[in-house]
Amino acid sequence: MVFELTEEQLAVQEAAREFAEKELKEGVIDRDRDMTYPKEQVRKMADLGFLGMMVSTKYGGGGMDTLSYVLAMEELSKIDNSCSVIMSVNNSLVCWGIEQYGTEEQKQKYLTKLSTGEWIGAFCLSEPEAGSDATSQQTTAIDMGDHYLLNGTKNWITNGGTSQVHLVIAQSDKEAGHKGINVFIVETSWDGVAIGAKEDKLGIRSSDTHSIMYSDVKVPKENRIGENGFGFKFAMKTLSGGRIGIAAQALGIAAGSYELAVAYSKEREAFGKPISQHQAVAFKLADMATKLEAARLLVYRAAWLKDQGADYATASAMAKVYASEAAMWNSTEAVQVHGGYGFVKEYHVERLMRDAKITQIYEGTSEIQRIVISRDILRKDNLYLPILSADGEKA
Repeated sequence: MVFELTEEQLAVQEAAREFAEKELKEGVIDRDRDMTYPKEQVRKMADLGFLGMMVSTKYGGGGMDTLSYVLAMEELSKIDNSCSVIMSVNNSLVCWGIEQYGTEEQKQKYLTKLSTGEWIGAFCLSEPEAGSDATSQQTTAIDMGDHYLLNGTKNWITNGGTSQVHLVIAQSDKEAGHKGINVFIVETSWDGVAIGAKEDKLGIRSSDTHSIMYSDVKVPKENRIGENGFGFKFAMKTLSGGRIGIAAQALGIAAGSYELAVAYSKEREAFGKPISQHQAVAFKLADMATKLEAARLLVYRAAWLKDQGADYATASAMAKVYASEAAMWNSTEAVQVHGGYGFVKEYHVERLMRDAKITQIYEGTSEIQRIVISRDILRKDNLYLPILSADGEKA
């Protein structure tokens, strides 16, 4: 087994780390407090190619592998998770979905703008009554002959207020159930698209999360992705890859929390020596490091499987559920290590703890991930996950 990163991957990691330290750290506390959208930071992310990392160079993207994307997500998420979730949605859900399943016309029209950050995308699946139960879509897209008529409300939409393009999951045939669901590319400038107020959130506060209302929006037939009834499968396939991005975000939170805790424990003294020399604190750091490395291996493995063209659905679910729990654990323990200072914004760890919680919820709750994992292991003849060779074949 080879655990070394390539020179290209190391360069991406270093560039992302430097960008996060120099461009994201300054002002991150103020942006979080005031819920200020990081417009300038997102523009710089676009300039560096972070918003279309995995998109083919043919469409203006970076043409990078999933592991490179994960490395960048991890580094940005150590500092500013509002920026990293903007990056994640645009890469994992919107760009990937269009490139994988869209027509050449759709790619030329939309993907070329999204991959460069000229436009930002949003993924519109969740509804008031359709969160974890994605089959219960109340948003409708009725076939009117030469177009679809879109009506409904979507909730908790990241990039909802700043995006120019939405991928909207909607029900076209209720009698057909999940087989009657479609996905559409909707431009936010079209008549009938209305943006609700920005949500006042516990964490990732400077990212823009909104409800979106669609009222008799005319969607051209050519803006449907895939065959009629493909929408539910599109959503599930896209979310499997998206979970790797959120797992990488959680990994970054776990890593950032750990690094801050270690640094502080070496500086803070109690009873005549640095608190890192007290077993109570040293053991916390040991547990944090262990959980971090376990999460990192799961996340990197899921990314590697995706790059090999292998089945990564269960691996991504495992990575997300474990990394998100490691993020909560490490961030909470980082606050504890900092003591009273951990409870104030200046030391950053309280923000990481607040940001960590959402990684257990969005793009599939931890409960949903466990359903995915348990269904997979129980349908197999044995309980061992497949070990894959370098070419992605089962060994």
